[in-house]
Amino acid sequence: MKFRSIVVIVTIAAFLLTACTGQNPSQAPTAKPSSQSEPAKSEPTTVPTQEMVATQEVEVPADLTKSDAQGAVTMEITPTNLKNPGDAVIFVVLMDTHSVDLSMDLAQLAVLSTDTGKTVQATLWDAPRGGHHVEGKLSFPSTKDGSALLDGAKSVTITITNLDAPSREFTWSVSG
Repeated sequence: MKFRSIVVIVTIAAFLLTACTGQNPSQAPTAKPSSQSEPAKSEPTTVPTQEMVATQEVEVPADLTKSDAQGAVTMEITPTNLKNPGDAVIFVVLMDTHSVDLSMDLAQLAVLSTDTGKTVQATLWDAPRGGHHVEGKLSFPSTKDGSALLDGAKSVTITITNLDAPSREFTWSVSG
């Protein structure tokens, strides 16, 4: 039992290290002696990945939350960064049910579209798999064909298909 506890603690520590530094713990920099003959090398810059962006804590205004209660699943979706999307447009998603297993990859079921005609498939569903009460972050790319997805848009809509209902739509105004 002690061994299992140690493994869990080490796994959590590795996850936190990865989330905080953006580095894989097994690739952490090591100290090496400097040599007078070698030119100075700069440290590599960590570029945030989609996964890092999706796991950052964000304060979400409750008045942006949209709900849908079709079928046996109630969904609430709240955008976190429509005004400043960075590398990804991220939404907090809450799903609640008492009869449907929520183990699906929501990224495969979700599409984000704008009133300007741009549409992108979700790229990441960062949430636990399974159960009847699931909360996670759904990420979409912030660019399409080299241009910003939200440029010129007045509204965005997430469409989720085949989640105990044929289709669910959630729409938000985008401040220009």
